[in-house]
Amino acid sequence: MTITEKILAAHADKKEVSPGELINAKVDLVLANDITAPIAIQEFKKIGAKGVFDKDRVAFIPDHFAPQKDIKAAEQCKMLREFSREYHLSLYFEVGRMGIEHALLPEEGLVVPGDLIIGADSHTCTYGALGAFSTGVGSTDVASAMATGECWFKVPESMKFIYYGKLNRWVGGKDLILHTIGDIGVDGALYRAMEFEGETIRNLPMHARLTMCNMAVEAGGKSGIIVPDEITAAYVKNRAKRPYKFYSSDEDSDYIEIRQYNCSKIPLTVACPHLPSNTRPAVELFEVAIDQVVIGSCTNGRLEDLREAAEVIKGRKVNSNVRLIVIPATQRIYKQAMKEGLLDIFIDAEAVVSTPTCGPCLGGHMGILAKGERALATTNRNFVGRMGHPESEVYLSNPAVAAASAVLGRIGVPEELGLQRE
Repeated sequence: MTITEKILAAHADKKEVSPGELINAKVDLVLANDITAPIAIQEFKKIGAKGVFDKDRVAFIPDHFAPQKDIKAAEQCKMLREFSREYHLSLYFEVGRMGIEHALLPEEGLVVPGDLIIGADSHTCTYGALGAFSTGVGSTDVASAMATGECWFKVPESMKFIYYGKLNRWVGGKDLILHTIGDIGVDGALYRAMEFEGETIRNLPMHARLTMCNMAVEAGGKSGIIVPDEITAAYVKNRAKRPYKFYSSDEDSDYIEIRQYNCSKIPLTVACPHLPSNTRPAVELFEVAIDQVVIGSCTNGRLEDLREAAEVIKGRKVNSNVRLIVIPATQRIYKQAMKEGLLDIFIDAEAVVSTPTCGPCLGGHMGILAKGERALATTNRNFVGRMGHPESEVYLSNPAVAAASAVLGRIGVPEELGLQRE
């Protein structure tokens, strides 16, 4: 079996499972946010549930429209707060203690290798970077799982992606996944488990792995997953709040498809409107002027992302025609970025630094686009109207390209600022 099949089999109390099989499986963690939890709460009450299956395994994280942007957002966040108090949830994260959910939960050691995790948010697939099976589901499935601790699944087919070769300077996990989505398309892995492996992945730091698995859903994937190794072990060693298990794929596992990529040939990559699969090398887009740059999100708001952006922008100013919005993904990341002087670098460059929030990524707040405006963001989606007006445009890139572009006033690369390749 593949790693995905082994995790699902273990949680379904079966010796083995195979693609296409319908199973009922125990979940290790259920999560929802301020947009999706209110629906789950309503359904939970409709079915007459007396309580949650485990008050330490249900996570509510207000991060999309929080800090509350208007009355409706405040009402939704209030529902989470009151439900959490009523059912004594230990994993409710109020503003000031919260972060963007898919950055916060790994950081806090609340998702661990071998887990089966469901969340009412499509980017729940992020946690596959730790060697867990993790996927987004609807709010009604979350309601059921909150009551029973179980959820139904159709075992997905697995698709293997092998990456080899040395990465070029500034090229990272975001470029690898954008390149992959550009190759297979937004439905190229529809309802499949995307398993990332190869020498390049084995050398990839955890923050870059989290970025790759985060965007598996942009290729239609049911999940993204990386077999855990020494890097995984080092990451979870002092974080994990409970026991974990490393699973791996058998050598004779069946994959519906296998693709290989020579990473030395993968350039800094940008996804153009209005699909994550509409990718082009960043250097080819030098004529694209921009109005806004967003550095943050569950895809690229981690400390290493901020360090990369700060390295590019240090001592420079944001172009007078551009707004640069920097959003550390969690309070802990915010605090460490402050200690390291990264926030000084951004503010000296005339950027604005926000409290942790999903905010602009989904067109929520903290950076909405007007008609005709164009943004370059380190976020994960660029569909029509994703960041605001339906006649605005969103381009996607890694933090280094985003920072360089903020200075240039157009899409560009760090080399244009005199930052050399190593």
